[in-house]
Parts: sequence; C-alpha cells; structure tokens
Amino acid sequence: MKIIGIIPSRYASTRFPGKPLADICGKPMLWWVYNRVRGVNKLDEVYVATDDVRIETYCKENQIPVIMTMSTHRTAAQRLQEVSETVQADFYVQLNGDEPLINTQAIEAAIPDKIPQDYEFGTNIITEITNCAQVMDASNIKMVFDNEMNALYMSRTPIPYPFKSIDFQYYKHIGIIGYNKKMLDFYKNSLPGRFEMIEGIDTMRFLDYGKQLKLIIVSNCSSLSVDTEKDLDMVKKMIKEHGNVEV
Repeated sequence: MKIIGIIPSRYASTRFPGKPLADICGKPMLWWVYNRVRGVNKLDEVYVATDDVRIETYCKENQIPVIMTMSTHRTAAQRLQEVSETVQADFYVQLNGDEPLINTQAIEAAIPDKIPQDYEFGTNIITEITNCAQVMDASNIKMVFDNEMNALYMSRTPIPYPFKSIDFQYYKHIGIIGYNKKMLDFYKNSLPGRFEMIEGIDTMRFLDYGKQLKLIIVSNCSSLSVDTEKDLDMVKKMIKEHGNVEV
C-alpha cells in the first residue's frame, strides 16, 4: 500500500502573501513543514503542490519534491486531485503548508491500516475542544459523528445543542485529511453541495453527497496555522525557546 503526503502551497495568500517562503529562524516556513512531515513513517513520499514558480524554484534548489499544479484551484482537495493524476497511490494525505509545527502523530493517525479502494473514502482528524471560547469561534469547525465514527455533520456553530443534557464533549476539525483516489475524483467532478454553500466548509461536500468520511480522535491535538505576521512571530518564539517542538 502506497501512501503519499501532499503539502498544498500557495504564494498568493490574501491575508499573508508569500507566507510559504516567510523566514522562520533562517529557513522558509515550507522548509519547516516538509522536514517535519517527511519523517512520518507511514508516508512513503511527500510532495509540495504549488502553482507558483518561486515556490517551485525553492523546492528544486533544496531537493524538496515538487509538482506544479494549475492556478485555478479554489481548494486544497482540487490541488490534491490534480497531483493524483500523475502520482499513483492508495491514499493521499493533505498536510497544511502553513503549520510549521504540524502534529506528526495526527498525520500517522489519519492513515488507517485498511483503505478501501472500491468506493469513495476519506479520513479527518478531530480533537476535543477544551476551551469554551473555541466552541463559539466560527473558525473552529465543530464535528458530530455516529457510533462508528462516521461524520454526520460539521458546522461553524456549536453542535449538538445542549437542550436536554450538557454531558457531552465538543470536537473540532483539524485540517489533516486523507483521501483515496475515488474520493478526490468525486470532489473534482461534483458541484458544491447545499450545506457546503451555507456553512462555507469545503469538506462538507462529502457529507452533502453521502460519502464516507471517517473521523479519528487525537487527544490534545492543537494546531497553530500561520495566517498573520503575529502568528509567525509566535512560531518563531516557540522554535527559539523549545527547538522543533511538538504541537
């Protein structure tokens, strides 16, 4: 079974242009992400997928496998699907290019021992929400699932609603997602679903169309994505104080 890790990397970020090449302690952010994830035992290969020649040039100069993709992709899943057309694998894992301290244990957890190939299948890491403010934060995607850990719904609003009980745990989406080829091809060939358009959550498309998204809980799995200069300063401080720390 062949497992591929893919780091989607865009230069033209709206909030932070050029952030994949932003300096962190003498190395670009992309260098930190790649060198962190390439040590994950379950990943056979890791590629950067980009539409920008500056990122491609940096990768080639530093022996980082890179694949140029179209600039029209709106989502990471679309970029992964294009990569899947040229790199054959049993499973493709989306690795966030703006998380230089990405949780490697969560990446391992996203890769199941058995991966079906005859129907659309994906996995998504989730973690417990321990802070009440995070429950109300619309940027944290709340997840609900059945007894078999299949995703039922995801929302920016707190779900489930504590009407008859408060004895439950909220869970949030972590942006480490795995897909088989059929799942990626479905995404490419489908239109945004009803709830995807309402919630503004790309991954919701799989649930809109009844595809299987298996959720995997990783405890204490914080994610620190670099969206602003302030986030970048925080990551620099953490690396200077603790080295290449585990988030």
